[in-house]
Amino acid sequence: MILITPPLAGVAFGPSRLVPLGMIENESGFLVGVLDDVVGELLGGDVLDLVRRLHALCVEAGDTIDHPSRDRAAEFIASVDAEQLVRVIEIVTARFHLLNLGEQLSIARINREREVVATADSPRRESIAEAVLAARNGGVSRAEFLAALHAVSVAPTLTAHPTEARRRTVITKQVELAGFARRLRGPSLPASEREEIERRVHAEVALLLLSDDVRARRLTVGDEARNGLLFLSRSIWQTVPRLARDLDAACRHSYPSDQATSPETLNPAMLTYRSWIGGDRDGNPEVTAETTRTTLASLRSTAIDLWDHELDLLRQDLSISTRRVSILPELAEAIEKDREKWLRDPVSLAQRGTEPLRLRIMQMRSRLREDPTYTSRTLTSDLELLQRSLAAMHSPQLADHPPLRDAIVRARVFGLHLATLDVRQHSAVHERAVAELLTVAGIADSYLTMDEPARVALLRRELATRRPLTSPDAELSPMTAETLRTLDVVRESISHEPASVRSYVISMTHGVSDMLEVMLLMKERGLLDPRPDRRTLHVVPLLETIDDLARGPELLREILTDPAYRAHLERLARQDNTSPTLMQEIMLGYSDSNKDGGFLMANIALHTGQERLAQVARDVGVQIQFFHGRGGSVGRGGGRAGRAILATPHNARTGRLRFTEQGEVISFRYALPEIAHRHLEQILNAAIRAALPEPSAQIGGSPAPTTPETRTLMKRLADESMRRYRTLIDDPRFWPWFLGASPIAHIGSLPIASRPVSRGGESGFAFDQLRAIPWVFSWTQMRILAPGWFGVGTALSQASADELGQIRSLRDRSTFLATILDNAAQELARARMPIAKRYAALGPEGDAMFAILHSEFEAARSAALASTGQRTLLDHVPVIAASIAIRNPWTDMLNLIQIELLKRYRAAEDQTRPALRATILASINGIAAAMQSTG
Repeated sequence: MILITPPLAGVAFGPSRLVPLGMIENESGFLVGVLDDVVGELLGGDVLDLVRRLHALCVEAGDTIDHPSRDRAAEFIASVDAEQLVRVIEIVTARFHLLNLGEQLSIARINREREVVATADSPRRESIAEAVLAARNGGVSRAEFLAALHAVSVAPTLTAHPTEARRRTVITKQVELAGFARRLRGPSLPASEREEIERRVHAEVALLLLSDDVRARRLTVGDEARNGLLFLSRSIWQTVPRLARDLDAACRHSYPSDQATSPETLNPAMLTYRSWIGGDRDGNPEVTAETTRTTLASLRSTAIDLWDHELDLLRQDLSISTRRVSILPELAEAIEKDREKWLRDPVSLAQRGTEPLRLRIMQMRSRLREDPTYTSRTLTSDLELLQRSLAAMHSPQLADHPPLRDAIVRARVFGLHLATLDVRQHSAVHERAVAELLTVAGIADSYLTMDEPARVALLRRELATRRPLTSPDAELSPMTAETLRTLDVVRESISHEPASVRSYVISMTHGVSDMLEVMLLMKERGLLDPRPDRRTLHVVPLLETIDDLARGPELLREILTDPAYRAHLERLARQDNTSPTLMQEIMLGYSDSNKDGGFLMANIALHTGQERLAQVARDVGVQIQFFHGRGGSVGRGGGRAGRAILATPHNARTGRLRFTEQGEVISFRYALPEIAHRHLEQILNAAIRAALPEPSAQIGGSPAPTTPETRTLMKRLADESMRRYRTLIDDPRFWPWFLGASPIAHIGSLPIASRPVSRGGESGFAFDQLRAIPWVFSWTQMRILAPGWFGVGTALSQASADELGQIRSLRDRSTFLATILDNAAQELARARMPIAKRYAALGPEGDAMFAILHSEFEAARSAALASTGQRTLLDHVPVIAASIAIRNPWTDMLNLIQIELLKRYRAAEDQTRPALRATILASINGIAAAMQSTG
């Protein structure tokens, strides 16, 4: 399971080492025990006693809202100087880093144990083998299965959204510790080696404790790109071929055939990686055309380094000699063709003259380093030629040589671009740029005041012409010039490497003109050149608000039937060599829809929107691919991605999808290869099931409710929930209270990303301009987590007895409804009303605002229990419940310290505030580690 809330229980933090070094029955207990030793050695017993005293008081306070022990803990913290509080924050934060790592190791170990006992006929749950076996047992023929597999296209998309509070230093140390812990679990480890590893663990924990948690400066776009490359070039690079082998083995077992059924033959595009890092310029002035150019260059240079190493290993491995066997004529021809240009060293030629595969690989390495026109497609073709050469030797083992097979899989997934970059920009930027270009060209001075039909008509006329609107040296405003320079960078990149950039995403797409404006700008920079060898981009609308989701189907119909845009889709189909069916990608915004309409409305609006959008696309003969802009927290669409796929409407389940992964989600899912493998196999399991034909698609989970009665019920619940939610955020008391009660002002100073927390920049600190990530981040810090449940209580508590019965029945049959209720229950279980009350008191009208929040919390809690029939919120996942219970007292400590620091900051003189702010930022990092969630 891949969850933001840790899915395994840790162990209670005791006063001394819980597990002796070398006896690792529980990873968390072992690592935390080492920390206790390190704290005693480095900081002395006084600090450890302070930590233990505060922890004991928080344990005594339990879940009671007003408990004297919690009051005593707060009073005690108020008497402690800031330097000592910093030490407490550092120790508890380090504990959570190690607890989180221990839980990841436990997940990896348990998954491994389950994998060991699994068999081909009884595979592990949510594995690729389970999906393939379920298809066969569901009556899917081999031909049907292969057709479904060809339809699968999964594209995780890494973003630089500011949701990872940990420094890369901390993440790297956690990965190092993970490696040591694995080695200590190894069988028959010599005593001397065990002792050496234990010393290394001790040293790494000490270094972790003594390293800054908060960065000294804000991340740059370059830093963000390097962070993304860290995961792409390590765990993701390692994991992808293993997934291909999993699929290969499953196909051979469930659908045996004399023909090759390896996944690289079945569907090269089944899994690819995309990225927004360095391409997402919406509201981030740091992302310029030059940073996009630099990012593309970094992706290619990293890929080249990886491939140089990969090819060198293959060169050492493939030592076949012409003295022992004849070679494929095609290989000899390719070597001879490139002999003069790509391997001119006579010594190498003489040495490798009898080893043609090695010689060809040396030519490939030369081209890799020296030939800028060497593309992913050429690399793949060269590797496939090597594979055909081995197959020609009539040895099944050689034909399926694992290292070469893995290299071909990597070539098809990563190519020489590693991850395909998206460009994203706000529709208002395009609108202003087009208006300026039309004015400069003398075509229209009033574009900004035109209504939508007039704009669309004008844009169609201009798209039908060949002439540009401006000359290359025209003087333009900085924003328009920058927009055009970005498209120049894209054109240059895809002319060399077509897979380097594929899509242009438009934030806040409201009308057809928003799509045609981007096309006109593309035309201006040569990206709509009609010549068949010229590449173009997919134009992707992003529907973000509740109103956008409601209007989305009508907008999509207008777009897909627009002659100019339809012609663009036809060209893309020819370019991408897809089937005659045209394909349109649509991005759905989970974060802003939740911030706009609340948890329940956002979920139901997204579900209904997908169903209606898919139907419109089907009506006009276009295949749709949804791009899910999901965050890490439940309040931003987070949760188990595989389950979310199977919870989509039945007509929207095609096996083709994209989804964003960001911040702490990337770190959690990809820091360790074992976790990365489990995450991706769950995604592919769900995608394969979603692509299966009728009636076998039922294998993948029940379709969402679609009867008129259930539609009416869901709409009423959504409307009532949104009404309650908007009553809260539109209350004139709310925003002043939120600014006073939450640490939002300090979150804006946390140097965890290049992008500002507000679309209005540092000065635009209003609700409408605040981004969804810091919005959710603030609620998480206060332990209220309202974006994950507020409004649900009112909606469900007003349901009649018959409706509640209908909801219970639907929950058992609908993955969609079960996911909503389970996610809300999880957030309610993570919320902490005793702490929430103390934060509420920091803002004006604190008592009144807490009363509103607490009342809705209790209503949501009661309704969630009534709708599920459970005794507690997490009866169905007791391990998560235990983990939350263990974490609560320690997290309470950090919250109480943060509340005290916020009070001191407000009362402090200007000259003492910087030091206090640094301590507050450390507390924010600590709580983020405790909750394993930011925004």
